[in-house]
Amino acid sequence: MNKYWADFPILLAVAETGSLTAAGDKLSISQPTAGRRIRALEDYFGAPLLTKDGNQLVPTAFGETVLSRIRRMQDEADAIDRARASADQSLAGTVRISGTEGICDLWLPKALKAFNQDHPEVQLEIIVDNRSVNLAQREADIAIRWVGPGNQNSLIGRKVFSAGFGLYAAQSYLQARGRPLNPEDLPKHDGVMVTLDNTSNFWPEELGGELLQPGLITFRSNSFHSQAHALAAGYGIGLFAHFSWPSGAVPATIERVLPQMNFFEDLWVVAHEDVRKSARIRIVYDYIVLALLKDRSYFETGATSQYATLAYGPTVR
Repeated sequence: MNKYWADFPILLAVAETGSLTAAGDKLSISQPTAGRRIRALEDYFGAPLLTKDGNQLVPTAFGETVLSRIRRMQDEADAIDRARASADQSLAGTVRISGTEGICDLWLPKALKAFNQDHPEVQLEIIVDNRSVNLAQREADIAIRWVGPGNQNSLIGRKVFSAGFGLYAAQSYLQARGRPLNPEDLPKHDGVMVTLDNTSNFWPEELGGELLQPGLITFRSNSFHSQAHALAAGYGIGLFAHFSWPSGAVPATIERVLPQMNFFEDLWVVAHEDVRKSARIRIVYDYIVLALLKDRSYFETGATSQYATLAYGPTVR
C-alpha cells in the first residue's frame, strides 16, 4: 500500500479542483499523469473514486470515504511540518508572507527594507494573492488579510486598524452618465467589481442587497489593479481603497463618488499558532505590525506614506 501514498494528494487535488487538468496544474504534473495515477488507485481499491457531474469530476460515495481519511493524513502531515517550523529558533531561513495587491506589491517591499538590512539572513518571500491562503498547510507563514482568524482556533491574528475605502469613477464616465447624488441613484449606474474567492463582488455591505447595487456590472476581474485601470477607463463606479492605486495616488482623472460616504475594512496580520513560535517568523510578524501602525494614516485616508512606492517609481509624496 505504501507505494500509493504519493497518489493520495492527487486524488485530493482532483476532488478540490474538479478536474485532472486543474489538479495537475496545482501539483505541477501533467494531466495524463494525474489520470493514470487516479486509475491506479481505483484499480488498487477495486472501486471508482471519482465520477463525472457535468463538466466536473466529483468523488463517489466510496471516494468520499477515502478522502476523509486522506484529509486526516494531510492534517497530520501539516502538523508535523508546523512542529518542525516552531522548533526552528534560528533567524536564518525563509519567511513567506501573503497579502493582496496594493499591500504586498506597492507597500510591503519598502516597508521591509529596514528589516532586511538588520536581518539579511532572513529570506523574505512575498506572495501576492487576493485569496486567503491556507496557513495550516504552510502556503504562507504570515498573512496580511481583510479577515481575521475566524473560528479556526489554530490561527492567531491581530487587527491592526480599519482601512478606508470609497466609491470612485472616472470623470469621463461621470460626465457621460451624471454623478449620483445619493445611494438610491446607484442602480442607474454601471459597476466595476472585483471577485474574491469566487464569491464576493467587493461592494460595501452597507449598500448590499439588490436595491443599492449598480444596475449593470460592466467589468469584473479578480485583480484590484485591473479594477483600478477599468475605473480609470470609464467602465463605471467601483469600491476602492484610498491607498492602493497602482500609480501610488488617486489619478487626477478619477473622482470620489458620494464622498460623504466612508467605508472601512479591518486589516489583520494572521499566522498559525504553531509557526508563530518560530523566532524567525515571530520577528517578521511583529515588524510588519509595527510598520503598518507607523503608516496607519496612509491606509485609513490615503495620506502620504512612509513606505508605499509608485509602480517602479519613487516614494509617494
